Amino acid sequence: MKIARFSHDNRIAFGIVDDDDLVVLTGDPMFAGYDTTGERVPIADATLLAPSIPRSKVVGVGKNYRDHATEMGTAVPEEPLLFLKPNTSVSGPGDYIVLPKQSQRVEFEGELAIVIGTITKNVTEEKAMEHVFGFTIANDVTARDLQKSDGQWTRAKGFDSFCPIGPIVDTEFDFPSAEIVTRVNGVVKQQAPLTDMVHDVETIIAYASSVFTLLPGDIILTGTPAGVGPIENGDTVEVEITGLGILTNPVVRPRG
Repeated sequence: MKIARFSHDNRIAFGIVDDDDLVVLTGDPMFAGYDTTGERVPIADATLLAPSIPRSKVVGVGKNYRDHATEMGTAVPEEPLLFLKPNTSVSGPGDYIVLPKQSQRVEFEGELAIVIGTITKNVTEEKAMEHVFGFTIANDVTARDLQKSDGQWTRAKGFDSFCPIGPIVDTEFDFPSAEIVTRVNGVVKQQAPLTDMVHDVETIIAYASSVFTLLPGDIILTGTPAGVGPIENGDTVEVEITGLGILTNPVVRPRG
């Protein structure tokens, strides 16, 4: 099932994607289930928003594709390499990626994102998928120069607008058969099957939940393939994953 969060007629709602329409739900399906209001809204008339707003955190996994670890000049981590992004970094499809004045080298990182659906602590790999609400697309935007100069990743990955997600959450996503492609201004920069991940989804969830409690709505970014590169004012970034659609975000550097 494909779920969207959207705005229409000065309200925000959730809906089930049904061809070109959104079947409006009575509330957030993560908590309220899938009861519908009977209303249908054409997707063309709605503004799609970030499909989930983490109440707690965004968990990232670094260097989870071998070729990306190689291009960064490092070895593949033996265990998932975790970092955090604040929930204030989350934005939605069509929202601007805002280049901060502190950085002169901001890069895209297209990724598959897991949306956690239940309170999750010390879950096993075998039980991990029972705690997943669904999957969406993310762009783990990173100020690469700050990542290198700071020696840790919080500032480099934590700016407002540095975690676009969307356009929908798929609760039945078949990730083993999917491919990720990232384009900048229509030019392919990243392309890889999701099966190229070093640590798979179940391993990542189990490992992260052994460190901290995952809460409903938390997002886990599963890593980016090789091909990361810079984005500039006026660029448009598209991240596409088979079955999840295309996450599109323009890039802007404010004046002054």
